[in-house]
Amino acid sequence: MRFILFLFITILFSSCSNLSPFTKSLYDKYQWNEEELSRIQFYLSDDVILKRQLSAGTKEIINGDIKIIDGKRVEVITIPKGTPGVIAFTPDKKRFAVRFEEGDDRYLMFGPNPKYSGRYMLLASEWSRTSGKVTYEGKTFRTENGNQLATLMIDLKKLGKTEVNSRTADGVRVNKQ
Repeated sequence: MRFILFLFITILFSSCSNLSPFTKSLYDKYQWNEEELSRIQFYLSDDVILKRQLSAGTKEIINGDIKIIDGKRVEVITIPKGTPGVIAFTPDKKRFAVRFEEGDDRYLMFGPNPKYSGRYMLLASEWSRTSGKVTYEGKTFRTENGNQLATLMIDLKKLGKTEVNSRTADGVRVNKQ
C-alpha cells in the first residue's frame, strides 16, 4: 500500500513539472527574434547564490542580505530554483541577459553549453573549480560551487499552445438584376 501511495505521489509531482531545458537546438528550430523571446517565461533550474565581500568602510546601500562569514562582511543574493525570469536583452545571437528581479542591471547572462547538449547555462567572465565571477547590479560577485550548472528552463506545453484564428469563406455570388 505504501508503494502505491509513493508511486501516486511521484507521478503527481512529476506531472506538475513540465519544465524542460532551453537549448540551442530549440532556439535554432523556432528562430525567435528578441521581441518573441521577451514573451517566453523562463525559469531557473537550480539555486544561484551570489556573494561579494564588502570592505570595512563600505557605506553603500545593499539590496541583498549581509552576512558575516569568517569574520568578513559579505553581501549574499539568492535566486532560488524555479524563479521565473524574462529576457532583458540579447547582446548577440548566442547570449541572453535574463532578469529574475526588477531593477537596473539585475540580470544574469546565459548561453549554450556544447558539453551539456546545448543547454543555455549560466555564464561567467571566468570559472574556477569552485565558483564563477559574474556581474550583477554592476558589481562583481562570486557564485557558489555548482552554480555553473544552472540552466534556463521553459514550459514546453505552454510554448506549444498555438492560437488559431480561422473562418470559412461563404463565397461571393454574381449579383443578378
